[in-house]
Amino acid sequence: MADTEDHPLSAQDCLVAIMVAVSASDETIRTAELLRIQASVNHLPVFADYDIDRMKEVSKIIFDLFEQEEGIDALFGLIRDNLPERLFETAYALACDVAAADGVITENENRMLEEIRYELNLDRLHAAAIERGARARHQT
Repeated sequence: MADTEDHPLSAQDCLVAIMVAVSASDETIRTAELLRIQASVNHLPVFADYDIDRMKEVSKIIFDLFEQEEGIDALFGLIRDNLPERLFETAYALACDVAAADGVITENENRMLEEIRYELNLDRLHAAAIERGARARHQT
């Protein structure tokens, strides 16, 4: 974890971390999910000045955390320390988009979304609207 202490996560790193965490939560990172993450980073205004090369480093941090017993808690500690509250709903929207990208939200992805909702203290009604929007965008 020394890397993250030497190079604190930016707000954009946190958003990437949440997207990668949702994708990896079911132990299968699908192509559709990777494409959704990449499209979000390439096109959304919040990532306008983001160094795309950081995605690999952030992904490695997430994979390393997921191998640890308390890794999820550590992940959310990093998120709470480095993501401004004004981006909490953005983070949840991105997480929902990644989970819905392949057309199936697995039980593990759903649990991860619940954990994100809880950890970011999102209003349940706002979260439901965000989830509905993601379902609508990824409908086949």
